Amino acid sequence: MDDKKIFVGNGIEKFDGNLVSVSVCLSDLPAEHIQTGKNGKKYINLNVQKRQNGADQYGKTHYLAVDTWKPEAKKEVVTPEDDLPF
Repeated sequence: MDDKKIFVGNGIEKFDGNLVSVSVCLSDLPAEHIQTGKNGKKYINLNVQKRQNGADQYGKTHYLAVDTWKPEAKKEVVTPEDDLPF
């Protein structure tokens, strides 16, 4: 799995940290991470994370990155009962 983050936006803390207002750059959203839900709508999983070094030069305190985590495929285990010839 690729650990490289895909940055797609920024956020700023407001109201003494009770709100984080974010902007998402739709052009930066990779199509391969957009999923179709059971309801037929399109979704993308994002992580909002606080900047480690405080606010940047524009006052942005948070960033958005695509959540690229995917569960590992299940391995099928063959038990001796499954391998019987009859």
